[in-house]
Amino acid sequence: MRALITAGGRGTRLRPLTHTSNKHLIPIANKPMIHYALEAVAAAGIQEVGIAINPDTGDDTPIFEAVHAIRPSARGELEISDAHQYLLEHGYQVGFSEITGWWKDTGKPEDLLEANRFALDHLLDEVGPVVRGFVDAESDVQGKVVVEAGARVIASHIRGPAIIGADCVVERSYVGPFTSLGPRCVIRDSELEYSILFEDTQILDADVRIERSLLGREVLIRRAAGRPKTQRFILADQSIIELC
Repeated sequence: MRALITAGGRGTRLRPLTHTSNKHLIPIANKPMIHYALEAVAAAGIQEVGIAINPDTGDDTPIFEAVHAIRPSARGELEISDAHQYLLEHGYQVGFSEITGWWKDTGKPEDLLEANRFALDHLLDEVGPVVRGFVDAESDVQGKVVVEAGARVIASHIRGPAIIGADCVVERSYVGPFTSLGPRCVIRDSELEYSILFEDTQILDADVRIERSLLGREVLIRRAAGRPKTQRFILADQSIIELC
């Protein structure tokens, strides 16, 4: 038996994150989304897997035939249900199975945060903090928390479920529930919760708690020094920022 994992699409509702990366590589609980599908396929005993990145690959399988034949719906997207209908009308066999567990369409930023919340709450060790890095005596780490190898937590409060990625630094800060820090992030003199940070992102001296946020790779948020006191932004296309 073979498996086909569909990982195409432009991810327009997740821009600007998807300007430079396929949405299926966005980390959920510090693991690319597509890894969860691959793990499920492997658990089912399937060893041959195809990953469809773009319908314009020239593949002649029935599903690609259907994708080429259908047209975008009223919301401007190719619908998988239309592809299924095409296959049925052209004599192909289409099977199904009912999903009885949790499922989420991760097409929008809020959906990613909800998926991250679910993954952290259900996948992390139930017994409490797992510390592979360093947590000093002044810090307080409570709940389902993973501090990965090389990470350092200094004079900070961590409330799980949360993951502090490899080689991160959290110093004099608060990291609240449902937060994933990717590798090499730095959180210093700041407060953060219910957020996803990609690798190499920094939050420095932020005087307002940050929450419900998605921060891509190498993002820098810091409090400005000097006068006049202003807000300064360098934002990519289709970015969103909210000020209070």
